Amino acid sequence: MVLTVPLIIFMDDVLGNVSKQWNKHHVVYMSNASMPCEMLEKEEAAESGVITWDCNYEEEVMVIPYDNFHCRDNPVQAEECSHGGLRCNYFCWTCKVGGTNVEKRTDKGYADLFTCGELWIPEGTLAEIKEQIRLLMLSGDTTKVKAEVSKTGTHDAATPSIIEHLLELGKHLRKCKTGTAAISENEVCAQLQQKLDVLLGGQSLDDHINPCLGMAGLNIHQDTPTEILHTILLGVVKYFWGQTVYILDKANFLGIFKTHLDSVETGGLGSTTLGANHIVHYKGSLIGWHFKSLAWVMPYLIYDLSTIGKHVVLLWHTTIENTETYLISDYV
Repeated sequence: MVLTVPLIIFMDDVLGNVSKQWNKHHVVYMSNASMPCEMLEKEEAAESGVITWDCNYEEEVMVIPYDNFHCRDNPVQAEECSHGGLRCNYFCWTCKVGGTNVEKRTDKGYADLFTCGELWIPEGTLAEIKEQIRLLMLSGDTTKVKAEVSKTGTHDAATPSIIEHLLELGKHLRKCKTGTAAISENEVCAQLQQKLDVLLGGQSLDDHINPCLGMAGLNIHQDTPTEILHTILLGVVKYFWGQTVYILDKANFLGIFKTHLDSVETGGLGSTTLGANHIVHYKGSLIGWHFKSLAWVMPYLIYDLSTIGKHVVLLWHTTIENTETYLISDYV
């Protein structure tokens, strides 16, 4: 018997950590998506090997793991999707929502930001990366490539060394020295192509581009769920919190708010206390855990914040008991 096991693959770039500050260092781990969350939290691991005994079927089985989805924080997600990040005109690595600043400032452009755009596909991203390399060989500088990155959002982190070599060689070849004839553009392109072939080392260009774009059974754009910490807690919730406490502080209501926060029943939050004194005193220096707790309780403390509370709590639901009700409810 052959069984398939879905894997959740998490990766984080810890280059910024003090102990690894000058080393490129990624942490990767995998977990079994078919196991309950409480089982995943136990410190158990399996050695290499895919043949095992199934106590349910009472026979030996072959286990074949496969990618279910990839978890990363926003910067790493963007890198794994060969995307330039949130500052691009098309800032999403799942769909092509966005546009130029002029377009986004129009009524239609602003409204379109809240709708899903055309979905990214790995084949399209791969073609865009190849187009950027082609433009670099033709233009001789990075202006057109940078404009293309900003325009489309596509930026491959696996090919910078190739691009830098081609850029430097192109500048050198196109630089006309005194007393010497300029090299024709056709000759420049031919030499750049020869250099590219050397850099590829006999492999195809596809072999040097982000491998996630060519993995069978994986759509890296669709199989990277939105990261809650930076997108929601340190994004939407943080700014709601900042504006709220600014108004409360200006109206001298922070003391009343602290009293209300301190009186909230926290039995269902998984913590013994919210730490009202700490939250109010360090209101500008809170971390994700604080914002998670605040998102749950703020609708009970501040009038008219029910919308954010109603939607945010669904982020931590690991199961949907009634799919039909969930799909037609006003939560979605």
